[in-house]
Amino acid sequence: MAAPSIPDSAIPRAANPLLQHLLATYASETNKVISVWREFGDSDQEFRPHEKSSTVLSIFKHELLSQRRFFGEFLGLSEPAAADVLPPVSTVEAFSTRLAAMVLPRLAQLADKSDAWWLEEVPFFNVRRQRIWIFWRRILHTTHHRTQLTVFLRMMDRPVPSSYGPTADVTWTGADPTTTIDAAARK
Repeated sequence: MAAPSIPDSAIPRAANPLLQHLLATYASETNKVISVWREFGDSDQEFRPHEKSSTVLSIFKHELLSQRRFFGEFLGLSEPAAADVLPPVSTVEAFSTRLAAMVLPRLAQLADKSDAWWLEEVPFFNVRRQRIWIFWRRILHTTHHRTQLTVFLRMMDRPVPSSYGPTADVTWTGADPTTTIDAAARK
């Protein structure tokens, strides 16, 4: 297994230890996204399973740009100009490296935020939501796009990396996918 793009040692300590899981989850989810992205080759970027589907490349671009919007516009973090978000070359490695590079400063900014900041309601599209709600919506949005790409990988007959447990392609001793009633009944 490759070293994570964002190692645990790069995750700052949250001002409120009860919110440390926000930072750890964001770093972990980013590492999962990058592991999926790296299963694609540069020549796969125009793949789409259907004419109405996004291409691999458009999902890469959307993920970088929409994260910038969520964290900049909705959460109010300091973000690079939108024109500076996409990497100068369209390679899988350039997109993967850029994602990790954008997440690290966000982690530092988020670590310093107070409870009141997280709980403040701010504009989110045409409604108002607490920042913590917007943060979790961002994580879910990212997970949605990661899952799209794992389906693309399966359709391309490529290995699907582990996200939260074993896959048909990646398993290990002690991996328990909990597919039986007996496994689910364990205490």
